[in-house]
Amino acid sequence: MYDQRLDVLRDGLDGRYAAQWRRLREQCDWYRTQTPPAEHPSASITYFGPAAANLALAYRLTGNEGYRAEAARWISAAIGFPHWGKAHMPDHDLDAGWLLHGLSLAMTWLGDDFELAKELRAKLELQGARLYEFAVESEGSWWSSSYWQNHNWICYTGLAAAGYALGRTEWTERAKANFATVIELLPADGSDMEGVVYWRYGVPWLATYLDLLQDQEGLDWWERCAFLENTFSYRLQQCAPGFEENIDHGDCHDRRSGHSVALYRKLASAYRIGEAQWLADLVADRFFWREAYASGVKPGVMPEAYLEMLWYNDSLAPIEPAQRTPLSAYFPDLGLVTARTGWDDEATMVSFKAAPGGGHQAWETSHRLDRERGWDTLSAGHHHPDAGSFVLTSRGAFLAVDEGYSNRKRAGDHNLILVDGSGFADEDRYHVYKGAPYERQARMVDVLAADGMAHATAQIAAMYPAELGITRLDRTLVFTPAGRLVLLDRCAAEVPRDWTFLLHADWPISYGEEIALRSGSAQAWVRLHTPSKVESAVTEVEANPTSSTPSLRLTRTMHTLRATAEHTRTATFLTTIEPTSSLQPGPATARPLTRGYGITFADETVLLPDDDGVIEGHPQAKAVIETENGRITV
Repeated sequence: MYDQRLDVLRDGLDGRYAAQWRRLREQCDWYRTQTPPAEHPSASITYFGPAAANLALAYRLTGNEGYRAEAARWISAAIGFPHWGKAHMPDHDLDAGWLLHGLSLAMTWLGDDFELAKELRAKLELQGARLYEFAVESEGSWWSSSYWQNHNWICYTGLAAAGYALGRTEWTERAKANFATVIELLPADGSDMEGVVYWRYGVPWLATYLDLLQDQEGLDWWERCAFLENTFSYRLQQCAPGFEENIDHGDCHDRRSGHSVALYRKLASAYRIGEAQWLADLVADRFFWREAYASGVKPGVMPEAYLEMLWYNDSLAPIEPAQRTPLSAYFPDLGLVTARTGWDDEATMVSFKAAPGGGHQAWETSHRLDRERGWDTLSAGHHHPDAGSFVLTSRGAFLAVDEGYSNRKRAGDHNLILVDGSGFADEDRYHVYKGAPYERQARMVDVLAADGMAHATAQIAAMYPAELGITRLDRTLVFTPAGRLVLLDRCAAEVPRDWTFLLHADWPISYGEEIALRSGSAQAWVRLHTPSKVESAVTEVEANPTSSTPSLRLTRTMHTLRATAEHTRTATFLTTIEPTSSLQPGPATARPLTRGYGITFADETVLLPDDDGVIEGHPQAKAVIETENGRITV
């Protein structure tokens, strides 16, 4: 595999590919210091796949017998395990997919005279057959037909790699049919319902499959895949200011497990994206080792050395995002709106989302397929009950936060509204959207995202239990070019209810004459402009992020502001959040306006419409911002 590419790389090890070669050989040096387990551990063994690939590639490029001997040590351990995977779905899930891919590459790169060639081929035949048979037998359920998530992409890529290596066309044709469907059904805007961490974990496998297909069959599907063409834009807009950390919507082990130098290189090369090349350079130079050791996602970024080498295209010039990337963006499939004051560490950013489970494309298509075929295809377990929620960062710190990874997913762990203490319908489980009726959809409407400002309204009433009789629950968010945030929540039900506004922070919230969120060098003044009962609380979240390692636990403590309008049929919450430096002693002055709902800051006025949608005679206006430089009507 990749014979022509390997010839080019070999000629440039001391020149144009010297940095990538250094990464690869350092990774191979690390393997030399480790001892592969003699028996299958309780935890995942996915790392065996890229270990074999890295060592085999180093041998193929240099002919150094030491790399071949080290590859034999790792491959011998892997083929000695009776099953691939132990705690969860042995032979039928991620462990099998990862190992099939990496060991199949290793088999071709090490050659027929490799001392374990016969044993390796037999093991790949056995494990490939097991995975293929499971995919056929389970069609319509779990990953075999879950087109929008990482298990599908990983397992079918592993099956395809083994099929190409062994000449098993039934495996490669099944994988090809699957991915032909996948690339048609993924959202064209590039957004990923699984969130940034699983984007980083799963999307490289889509690129890996398309790369294999092109190498082995000469088929170029890159232009057919609008998702891959646009997904770097999604990932870039989910970078927190300064680029090192990521916005953590969805199941996110942490805020650092978000960068893949290898994938950035491939997207840069395939679609001529200079910004992807720039971010790959930045991560490789400044953030790589912090992510390698702090990331909670295994096997992590270190084993991607072979892909970083295969996918690097030195002919593409890097382009810094600040040169041409907009400060505001909207991804309609996921209902995701982002805006920021800049790209540097000191900037302020908001990320606001509302969509059906899995996003609009997956929701519509999965319900149609399930209805027509009797299948269960959505598998949106990593998508949280977070429609209408937002994350706010400023000055290198997170101020309004999500909970990260959770097994028992609840709207109450997000910056949302509880109704009589209840969150979304059928929550408090892992797959919140499993079996949900088609009508249970959130929507983002009235969106404007441009020039560092954002305005959008999340309509989320349908997400709550029907027995609550909620007739309206709309959240309008306005983010100004100066980084101030205005929230207007309008709530209504058939009978009086308690409505509770939630705001979560990493650190204790300061209460007094002014409410303050504080983290690191950042703080934000929070003002509640409508009457409510204010309380503080602590929200604890504990989760096991992988069934392959049952003993692993992640915990997070959030400090929560709860503002409740009690026993009323309708309620309105008008909230402003003004980020500033934690060294600033007091807030800017603010006063309510007489027309509709609004707030005046020192240098700008934000107006929100009254119930008739009218502001100062503008019948269609949704917001008016007056600054020293003039008026912006949104």
